[in-house]
Amino acid sequence: MQKPKLQSASELAAKAPPLKGVPTGVKGLDELFFTLDPTTLKPKPLGGFPQGAAVHVTGVSDTGKSLLAEQFALKQAERGEAVLFVTTETPAPLLVQGLKLRARAMGLKEKVLENVLIADAATYTALREDLQALFATLEEGLAQNARHLVVDSLTGLYEAKEIAARQVVRQVYAFSKRHDLTAVMVSQKRSGHEELSAEAAGGYAVSHILDATVVLAKLLVMNPAQAKLYRVPLGEVVRFLRIDGCRLSGHDTRTHYLHIRPEGLLEVGPPLGN
Repeated sequence: MQKPKLQSASELAAKAPPLKGVPTGVKGLDELFFTLDPTTLKPKPLGGFPQGAAVHVTGVSDTGKSLLAEQFALKQAERGEAVLFVTTETPAPLLVQGLKLRARAMGLKEKVLENVLIADAATYTALREDLQALFATLEEGLAQNARHLVVDSLTGLYEAKEIAARQVVRQVYAFSKRHDLTAVMVSQKRSGHEELSAEAAGGYAVSHILDATVVLAKLLVMNPAQAKLYRVPLGEVVRFLRIDGCRLSGHDTRTHYLHIRPEGLLEVGPPLGN
C-alpha cells in the first residue's frame, strides 16, 4: 500500500475531472445546479447533478424520494449507461413493476430496463447486513460498464443500528468514488425531524458525508389560511423541494414547489413566492 503524502492543490487539479452535468430525468431539476461561465462569471446551468457526485435525497414518506431515484435510473438507462440499483425496501420484482410504469410515463421502451442492474437487498438479508457482500455483488455490474449507482434506501443498510450510520454511509460513499459512479442515495426521515432540514435517520452524518443533499417535504393543507396561501383546496397535499448544499457545483438555494403529475412522475415547479 502506497504511503500517504501531502500533495499540492495545483498537482491535484490535473487529476480533477471536468465539471459536467448528468441529467436527472426530473423536469425542472437539471436547471437548479450550475457552474460559472468563464467569461461573464455568471451562473450557467449544469444540466443535472454534477458528474461523479453522491447525491443524498431525503424526506418523510410520500414526498417523491423513490420516484426521483427511479426517474434518475431510467434516464441513465435511456442514455445507454448501466445503473447499479440497490433496493433495501422493495423486493426486486415489485420494483420492476414500478420501473415499467415510470418508463412508460417517460415515453421509454421497456428495453431500457436491460441497463438497470438490481441488487435485491430487500429479499437477501446478507446484502443488507454485509457491505462487503453487497460490494462484491455490485462489482459484477461494473464489468457491464455501469456508470451510476442508486441506493433506495441507505437507511435500510443501518436499520436498528443508527449509531453505525456514519460508518455505513462512508463505506458506500467510498465505493462510489472508487468506481467513479454518479450516485443517488435515498434516506428516510423520522417523524420528529424538521421536514425541510437535511437531517435524516442516522442524524446529519448522511448529509455531512455525501456531496449534495436534496430535501423533499410535504404539507397537508388543513386550514383556510394555508389554502389561500398555496391556492389549493382544503385537504390537498403541497410538496416542496430544496437543495441543501452541493460541494461540487453551484445550486439554487430557494425552496421550490414539487409536483407529482397524474402519470406518476416528479416535476419541479417554481420557487415559493413566484
